[in-house]
Amino acid sequence: MSAKAKPRREPLLTARGIVNRFGKQIVHDKISLDVLDGEILGIAGVEGNGQTELIEVLAGLTPGSSVSGSISFQGRDITRLNARARKELGIAHVPEDRHRRGLLLDFSLAENTILGVHYRKPAVGAGNFMLNQRGIQHRTEQVIHDFDVRPPNAALPARALSGGNQQKLIIGREFELPPRLLLVSQPTRGVDIGAIEFIHRKIVAMRDAGCAVLLVSAELEEVTGLSDRLLVIHNGKTAGEVDPKTTTNQEIGLMMTGGH
Repeated sequence: MSAKAKPRREPLLTARGIVNRFGKQIVHDKISLDVLDGEILGIAGVEGNGQTELIEVLAGLTPGSSVSGSISFQGRDITRLNARARKELGIAHVPEDRHRRGLLLDFSLAENTILGVHYRKPAVGAGNFMLNQRGIQHRTEQVIHDFDVRPPNAALPARALSGGNQQKLIIGREFELPPRLLLVSQPTRGVDIGAIEFIHRKIVAMRDAGCAVLLVSAELEEVTGLSDRLLVIHNGKTAGEVDPKTTTNQEIGLMMTGGH
């Protein structure tokens, strides 16, 4: 699935010495990483080893007081910026739990497509104080069409969709920003095989268009199949970086469980 990546350039996102003590799990070993334009950097690890917390730090969802280290994006220090400010810079986030973080289940598809961008065009009209229903409808129709969301009814509540179509709605919303950096967690969890293949193609197409992608997945075949580079995490620590094209799943699995 992973096509040939573009030549390596300067890092778009740089994180150095990240420590997160917020929540039950702890990223505690000063994790550092670079994500480059036009590549997918995968993060592999057994669930509960710090991947969730790392992504939430990078997305701006963790209180700054709970984070040490530094994060820069396109050469700018964003360590203390909140999630909205990071989104405005072009950082999109597809959360691992679509019900807790990604959707308002009782809200319509149209309302869900403007989550996170409800304060700016096309969601608002002149003066930026009233919703632009025509603009919202157009955006929703675009997401539904481009990401094959079914049934294609913008007035339906999000809970009326299957898991795969809920996921495609979230991914479509984030991809439509459009992002310079895409943070994706468990992109195909609980979705059918057809939706999995569709989502994979969309992620690779985004990478091929020059977007930097940071991908977290508990599915080893998924993260190795899509990634250009792979960072392995174990027990909140970096276990190593490998080339998924030349490293076997057995070797990666051993690193994920603390072996050598």
